[in-house]
Amino acid sequence: MTNKSLIRKSESLPTIFNDFFRPWESLFDLNGGSLLNTLNPVSIPSVNIVENKDNYEVSLAAPGMKKDDFKIDIDANTLTISAEKEEKKEEKEERYTRKEFNYTSFSRSFSLPDWVNKDKVDASYENGLLKLVLPKTEEAKRIASRHITVK
Repeated sequence: MTNKSLIRKSESLPTIFNDFFRPWESLFDLNGGSLLNTLNPVSIPSVNIVENKDNYEVSLAAPGMKKDDFKIDIDANTLTISAEKEEKKEEKEERYTRKEFNYTSFSRSFSLPDWVNKDKVDASYENGLLKLVLPKTEEAKRIASRHITVK
């Protein structure tokens, strides 16, 4: 008898047993979901990068963070955006103590073109969106796109 048939047979048992077996169904992916993925989700924020005439704009979706949670570094031509957030919650009652911990972290790195003015990078965080403005050097601004005619 497989675990799947055991779980299916439990459907005819009273509700308390269904509730007891339900986490095991998810844990072993018997019904298409995986509790393991739910308990430890891997979350890397989505990033949009837009190039304008004068700068690059990087937008990173990171809801629930605070601006102090972010660390933004430029090392040579590598931009690294990382964040760490740790939450602790404790409830004490006469007969029990409940502690919950949540730790979230991520790191994203990007190669910067030589024509980014690294000394004038600006960052802001509002409504769950981290925005970076990476200005281009004056030389890069002068080099406009041009059309090349084939001879």
